[in-house]
Amino acid sequence: MANNAEPQVFLFLSHLLGKKVLDMEGRPLGKIADLVANVTEPYPPVTEAVIAPKHGEKNCFVSWSRMSEVSEGFVIESFRNGDFGKPFIGRDELLLKESMMDKQIVDTNGAKVRRVNDLQLLKTRNTLYLVHVDVGFRGLMRRAGLEKPMDILLQALFDYNLPDQFISWRFVQPLSSQDLLRLTITQNRLAKIHPADLADIIEDLDIHKRKAVFLSLDKERAAETLEETDPKIQVSLIENLDLEDASDIIEEMSLSEAADLLGDLPREKAEGILKEMEQNIAEDVKELLTHPEEKAGGLMTTSFLQFPPSVTAKEALDYIHREAEDIDSISYLYIADVDDRLLGVVGLRELLTADLDIPLSELMETRLVSVNLDEDKDQIADHFAKYGMTTIPVVDDDNRIKGVIIFKNLLEVVAPHLGK
Repeated sequence: MANNAEPQVFLFLSHLLGKKVLDMEGRPLGKIADLVANVTEPYPPVTEAVIAPKHGEKNCFVSWSRMSEVSEGFVIESFRNGDFGKPFIGRDELLLKESMMDKQIVDTNGAKVRRVNDLQLLKTRNTLYLVHVDVGFRGLMRRAGLEKPMDILLQALFDYNLPDQFISWRFVQPLSSQDLLRLTITQNRLAKIHPADLADIIEDLDIHKRKAVFLSLDKERAAETLEETDPKIQVSLIENLDLEDASDIIEEMSLSEAADLLGDLPREKAEGILKEMEQNIAEDVKELLTHPEEKAGGLMTTSFLQFPPSVTAKEALDYIHREAEDIDSISYLYIADVDDRLLGVVGLRELLTADLDIPLSELMETRLVSVNLDEDKDQIADHFAKYGMTTIPVVDDDNRIKGVIIFKNLLEVVAPHLGK
């Protein structure tokens, strides 16, 4: 039975670079200087070769489909003078050597910044696909021409085989500023990383790549990532944005995080951003900015669930269903009278298991734990440890509820290395 399987060969970019390019008569035309790949595909196909002409002219392009491998290098089929195209990189294309080799990329599977030592390509008939990025020491040895001697030496001395360290292209995000900003949002794999991991990655980058990565995110993901980032880096990222873009992102942050960030910005920049923000959000943030950062008033958020006692469980659930996405804390429902005086609290678990027609006044727990606006961080931490709550309400001297403190916000103050 005939075997119709296509022959498949793995190649490395380092082995292709510098290969001779010939015409059909065997006359040298130049050498391969780079490859162009279309990154809209899961495994990008190579579309063109960049040729450095023999006589020192500017680099030019030729379709990869016209390239055939021979023992001396590659032959351009049916080549005629003038066949070389002018260099042009489409929106969804990358120059592999220029954009990837020796550059930083993000391994989105391992959420780490890595350095590219080589690229592995798969040849199927006359089509070449980018399949892996080599981030290992073996890649460096290969490029130096020392791969085989190194293998022999390590095997003889230590009975050790130097492993490959490949990352599938599916988990690779280029970080070259121009290339990152040019890629469409569907190709931005950074958006799939947890915000806390993405914050770690941003903190590991230099200022230029840091800005490029941040600008490549949509405003919701940018806000989530900013909340997890070191305050000094938060400031540097926002300072480089215009007021409209900065306000759009800060509006997506939790109120307490937004207030902390604006409090760290230069006064003129902060005031400009507040003017661009939606008025109701800006007013809430301004209220938080009036309190010292390490007191209860500075740690709280004013985005929480508050209801009058007459509201039924069903009415409360309907409201949560509509508004939960824009509320910082939904673990507890705080019950207050018409003057905002705190009467009781209902846990979300109790609400979900209650009769839908029962009023919150019959569900609420009246033995309350709260802190005053001027309570300091150590006393607040003691309350969290003693009572095991995830949020604590903040009240003024007349027992009017002003906000709630989320445990994570406290953690960022008492143990910043854990909170961010």
